[in-house]
Amino acid sequence: MAKRDYYEILGVARNASQDELKKAYRKIAMKYHPDRNPNNKEAEEKFKEAAEAYEVLSDADKRRRYDQFGHDGIRAGQDFHGYSDIHDIFSAFGDIFGGSFGGSIFEEAFGGGRTSRQRSRQPHTGTPGADLKVRLKLTLEEIAEGVEKKIKVKAYKSCEMCGGTGARSTSSRVTCPVCNGTGEIRQVSRSIFGQFVNISTCDQCNGDGKIIKDVCPECRGEGRVHGEKTIKVNIPPGVTEGNYIPMRSQGHGGRRGGPAGDIIILIEEEQHPVFVREGDDVILDLLISFPEAALGAEIEIPTLIGRAKLHIEPGTQSGKILRMREKGIAHLNGYGHGDQLVRVNVWTPTRLTPKDKDILKELSQHDSMKPKEGDKSTNSDKSFFEKFKDAFS
Repeated sequence: MAKRDYYEILGVARNASQDELKKAYRKIAMKYHPDRNPNNKEAEEKFKEAAEAYEVLSDADKRRRYDQFGHDGIRAGQDFHGYSDIHDIFSAFGDIFGGSFGGSIFEEAFGGGRTSRQRSRQPHTGTPGADLKVRLKLTLEEIAEGVEKKIKVKAYKSCEMCGGTGARSTSSRVTCPVCNGTGEIRQVSRSIFGQFVNISTCDQCNGDGKIIKDVCPECRGEGRVHGEKTIKVNIPPGVTEGNYIPMRSQGHGGRRGGPAGDIIILIEEEQHPVFVREGDDVILDLLISFPEAALGAEIEIPTLIGRAKLHIEPGTQSGKILRMREKGIAHLNGYGHGDQLVRVNVWTPTRLTPKDKDILKELSQHDSMKPKEGDKSTNSDKSFFEKFKDAFS
């Protein structure tokens, strides 16, 4: 495959200054850095491609030859795609990334502490354990005020017999004869452009620096066994479907002393038999009789924290929305609660006795029982939420 133009890779003009080259390369390197794009081969290739372009264009002699002859002018020995440790690229560009990679902008960008390059120089300490995903269903009542839940999970745990090492005894772990305990293999190559060091993980010990002569009979060298445990998780009030809570280092134990993975608690909401959730508000459909609507009443209704009395004004129309402040769901990471919205529905009787019919017929003759022109009704073609907005706008 033909190589791309170096100026095109960095996105600069052919007469770009050294400062412009440096700025363009730094931007691309930050974008495609492996720590920001884990296990992304395409990003890794772009990262190496930009490093190769900058290495050539930042050198006056190489740039002159490239401008005159193209890739043929600098091809001999020049290939960044041969690197096995991508972080060695930074050793050539200390002026851009702060001298040493350990104190570079990448340390600041990805959380400080030890960098990927520094970690790769230390013996491997086991394979990290996998994460666990647990789906947790909650009722609206639990969501409204928060709750503590106990969850039983099955996960790998450290082997007690060998202490997680995977070896029958301490003398069973010996230094790897291939890498001499470093966990990595270095190969030095030379070209007209200088000396290059290729670093790869030792295949014999898988980067551990140690090999096991006599494995633990309990875990068979894994350093972990199947287990079961109960964990407690505090659910804050106001969570919603799709939220998740990470439980750090509570997942599968790592292989041969590796760090444990996490447990990811995925929140699901159970459908409530009475309430419908709308954000931090809850909606209740209330059925009342015609006399209660006409004369007014005090009605006891359910809320998320028990029962409460609701005042119905005389002449309340079907479809009217009543608001009970602070009776909804607590705001996540905030103060206060949502409201409970009560939608009034006037019930029409379907089974009338002869006496009931006589009473209604008599009432129907009264002018007060007949709607007048200009009387307003909350019933319309509007949806409930449109009426809700109208009521509280």
